[in-house]
Amino acid sequence: MASRIRMLGVALIIVGLVSWAAALYAYTRVQDGADSLQGFSEAQNVTLSYNEDGELIDRGTTEGADAIMALLTDEWSWPVNEGELDPDDPVVNTGSEYMFQMATIAQHTLHGTQTVVLAEQAEYDGDGDGTVDATATVYTPLSLPDGVWDPEVEGYVDAVFEPGVYKVPVNGRYWTAFNRTHPLDGPTRSQAWSGTVHGLFGELGVGAATFSSLEMGQGVALVTALMGLGFVVAGGGLVWVGMAKKPEEEEAKTA
Repeated sequence: MASRIRMLGVALIIVGLVSWAAALYAYTRVQDGADSLQGFSEAQNVTLSYNEDGELIDRGTTEGADAIMALLTDEWSWPVNEGELDPDDPVVNTGSEYMFQMATIAQHTLHGTQTVVLAEQAEYDGDGDGTVDATATVYTPLSLPDGVWDPEVEGYVDAVFEPGVYKVPVNGRYWTAFNRTHPLDGPTRSQAWSGTVHGLFGELGVGAATFSSLEMGQGVALVTALMGLGFVVAGGGLVWVGMAKKPEEEEAKTA
């Protein structure tokens, strides 16, 4: 019986050592991924901005960074890890940094104003009945308040737009919130939410997802190492128990 216990203990020790080897391999691969993510960000020179007090800033102000952080945490519900925002390491290479950079792009896009140039008169069938009413309001850049067309003001009603240069605010609208058939709204959507913006969103999203995967990899490596430690301790205990002498052997030794 004792020999069997010792054999089982040795087997557990071997399993524990194999687990340690697997944990070491996993940790090494995670570090390789982290180094690659760091190198990619450094090559692109993607960094966040901080003031001398170590506070995040955007375009020189903490107020701008606060608005971006509010978008990220309140509207997008992203769990920001303050420890990942390091003024001594401004290179974007952590999940919170990637998402803050994405929110920065979104903030400026959502609250920007686009310029739309109409080369000729454009009619808008706002009520969707297939015709433009003869009494529809006729707009020119000068007839709009400050030359700015705000789709929230007029709503979906027939309108006619004379040639000219119009300013169209994005008004916090994402790609799907625009009316693509509108002579001003349609071009504004393409200009504000351009291929470049969508591409940057995709790239930053991949970075955030990759960092999350690396964190999971670190967790797996740690759990595997702890399991290995448990197997080694349990195996060592069985070997120790198996080496204990039987009571009759102890009596014979002392006789």
